[in-house]
Amino acid sequence: MHSVKRISFRVRGIVYTLLIVSGMFAVFPVIWVFLMSTRPNVEVFKWPPTFFPEQFTLEPYKRVFRDPVYLRFFFNSYVVATVVTLFTVIVAILAGYGFSRFNFPGKKLFNLFVVGTQMVPPITLLIPYFSMIVAFGLFDTYKALFLTYIVLTLPYAILMMTGYFNTISKELDEAVMIDGGSRFYALWMVIVPLALPGIIATTVFSFLLSWNEFAFALTLTKSTSMRTIPVGISLLMGQHAYEWNVMMAISILGSAPALLLYLFAQRYFLSGMTIGAIKE
Repeated sequence: MHSVKRISFRVRGIVYTLLIVSGMFAVFPVIWVFLMSTRPNVEVFKWPPTFFPEQFTLEPYKRVFRDPVYLRFFFNSYVVATVVTLFTVIVAILAGYGFSRFNFPGKKLFNLFVVGTQMVPPITLLIPYFSMIVAFGLFDTYKALFLTYIVLTLPYAILMMTGYFNTISKELDEAVMIDGGSRFYALWMVIVPLALPGIIATTVFSFLLSWNEFAFALTLTKSTSMRTIPVGISLLMGQHAYEWNVMMAISILGSAPALLLYLFAQRYFLSGMTIGAIKE
């Protein structure tokens, strides 16, 4: 009995040790980027490098908040990510509910089409999207990013919401309608609150993709006033000099919203991502 407890204790000790080491590997780059953003640019190139800055400064962050160009990068990212996320979540709720509750001609074919779109690497669509956006006169506009990101996020969001709605009994809808409520009322007042974990998971997925995407944002925009944060960071790479401390400051500020969103919604996000895959 004691030997079993000792083995169990050792196994847990090994597991915890591995988790701590893995966590340190995951967190170290973030800590290093932050420390790089709090030192003068000259000190960034010092050899051998020092872990803690010899001259602590918040000047890179002040430069970011004082420069209207940098602030414009953040504004663009917030606008694009917010609009795309709201539209994607609303459409995914309606489409997912329809796929989950109704049988209609072409349902299987449409489901197959939605799944098939996820098998195509987005980078292969870059040139066709660029040609279409230019042909429609949408190049270097918010509409170009809205349409592109919605196309990228919506299929997977529909799959997520359909899987989650499938875990909610159809008898709830029928009970509401028997009591005189409409199906629209049943969806938004009964089913949606129960599907909150799935909705949060869809929201986080859509926001993170829109916030972090680089290739399409770089290709479909031209002016500095339309650049998003990932593209804006790349613009700091000058021909003869790199402002590493400012780049690191923008990276920290740019990753903060996504990190906070995931931390606050982590419990719902994980359950929303998995429950639809294990229940019918």
